[in-house]
Amino acid sequence: MSLTHADTAYAAVRDAHHPYTEADLGHTELTPTYRIDLRPTHTPDVFYQANPVPDWGELSWKQIGRPYRVERWSNEKKQWEREHDEEMPVKTSWEMFNRSFQRLFDSDVIAARKAALGKIAPALGHLHLHDAWEAMEETIQWMVWNKIQRIQDAVWDPRGKRALFEGLDVKKPEILFLGAADGYEAMQLMAMYPGGHAVLVDYDDYCRTNRFGEFPASYPFLGTNPASGAAKVWYRDQMDIDFEVCDIRDLKYGKEFDLVVSIGLLEHFPDQYKPLALDMHRRFLKPGGYAIITTPRLQLQSKLFYTLFADIMNFAYRELMDVKHLGLYAYENGFDILSHGRIKAHNGLVARVR
Repeated sequence: MSLTHADTAYAAVRDAHHPYTEADLGHTELTPTYRIDLRPTHTPDVFYQANPVPDWGELSWKQIGRPYRVERWSNEKKQWEREHDEEMPVKTSWEMFNRSFQRLFDSDVIAARKAALGKIAPALGHLHLHDAWEAMEETIQWMVWNKIQRIQDAVWDPRGKRALFEGLDVKKPEILFLGAADGYEAMQLMAMYPGGHAVLVDYDDYCRTNRFGEFPASYPFLGTNPASGAAKVWYRDQMDIDFEVCDIRDLKYGKEFDLVVSIGLLEHFPDQYKPLALDMHRRFLKPGGYAIITTPRLQLQSKLFYTLFADIMNFAYRELMDVKHLGLYAYENGFDILSHGRIKAHNGLVARVR
């Protein structure tokens, strides 16, 4: 049977939206803004169980010390506080961070680096040393972001996240993602455990409209075919996802989720508020459900990153933790740690309510 013109056009649209299939398993390539990675999960340094803790009840803060506080603030934050003569509210800081950070994801990295580099010589030629310095700093930022986001794929980190998420005893899970931003991890979970439903929660509507709303529709998530158990490539338009713009403290759900997830959320809460943050994970879980939590790693690369990108990233309280810090916070607040380790840029743990 021959295809009609309409059939051919429809197939072309579908290919543009879903350009990768199971025939592309093992494939990786660079786009102008991110990396496609359909390589298998089990490769070296994907999820590193470094110095596993056999008994969290025997671990103490005296042994491990406290997390590292990031305290080099964005100039935009400092200017806002001078103009308003008050500390920037948390919600405002999150809104400013989202817009600032998303600009990195939206940019053609190589073109942006070339443009920044092109500003240096003219600025020096006119003895505009401040402009030359800013152009040099911008050039270095784009070089570093290129390595982190495109080359290493350390932000989304699909292989690391898949390794962290694998082995959960769930089918068609109900997923609650707290502080969801672009919702990446919920989509990865839904590819691995298909047929479920996710609720993404963030109190910045920009996350709904832009960060998640404009997430690349053609980005492939490597997951599972529920009929055969074989590998399958999934896309966001094949997933059942709702986005709720809400303060997580105001959520009206009960204990109805199989998975409650936060990625880079807990480190924004000072110690006096961490019990509240962890209670947000616990109160919505079904009996036997899983909490999945990650925080940025305490390592030299992370310290350098938040120094170099201070103007882009540092609008609110932020800590860098070792996985032991993360696990001890969770344990002290009523969770049993089922697995814990380090992926490229984050600590990760899977836990259940004790």
